[in-house]
Amino acid sequence: MRAHRRHVRYFVMMGVCLALFVLAWGVVRFWSVGAAIGMCAVAMVIPPVAAVLANRRDRDDDWWDDPRWDDPRWEQRGHDRDAPDREPPPDGGRQ
Repeated sequence: MRAHRRHVRYFVMMGVCLALFVLAWGVVRFWSVGAAIGMCAVAMVIPPVAAVLANRRDRDDDWWDDPRWDDPRWEQRGHDRDAPDREPPPDGGRQ
């Protein structure tokens, strides 16, 4: 659920960024070029912040405690690295 909210937040931030650029040079520049430049400066900061917030790790994400790291057959040829609890193929992984 958190990942969904993170993606929604990212797209909202990017939408605000795009709206700031469009409004700055489509509307605001007729009244104040300085305000349009300021709006673009704010819009310029939004994409990196949105990327950082969208890619941050959840509190319950325990990637460092992945059981696959302790798999003794990790290096064996033909071993399914995404399912460490499975047995290797009957032919020993040779093809």
